[in-house]
Amino acid sequence: IWLWGVRDLAQRQIYHDILAAALTEPAFDGIWLWGFTDRQTWVKNFYYEDSPLIFDQNYQRKPCYYGLRDAIATMAVGGIVGGGVNLEEDLDEDGRPWGSAWMVRSEGGGGDGNSTGKEDGGDGAVAGDSRPDWLQS
Repeated sequence: IWLWGVRDLAQRQIYHDILAAALTEPAFDGIWLWGFTDRQTWVKNFYYEDSPLIFDQNYQRKPCYYGLRDAIATMAVGGIVGGGVNLEEDLDEDGRPWGSAWMVRSEGGGGDGNSTGKEDGGDGAVAGDSRPDWLQS
């Protein structure tokens, strides 16, 4: 049984939304993953400890598996291709930014994407780094 954490929610939404968007493109012809299970992934050895695939080390389905499944299900009879993923806006129907359910907000970041995310909010807590991993030191 999966106890969903922030990483699981993020991975599920990213897998779902990327595939849902791809399904709306006429030239889309498939999806490729980095392997089959987290047990054999090369990603954790090449980059850092990570679990990027749709099956865990014990061959159990992860939340991102269900994200792919739900995106593929939009192709079924009666489905809406793309599953209603808004490709034109970065806000959802409630006006929240994409990923707001799992992205860690940093204090003083200004929302410009240039924050190191290491600003101290005055309480001694340090937020996560919002920059891509290849830009972090």
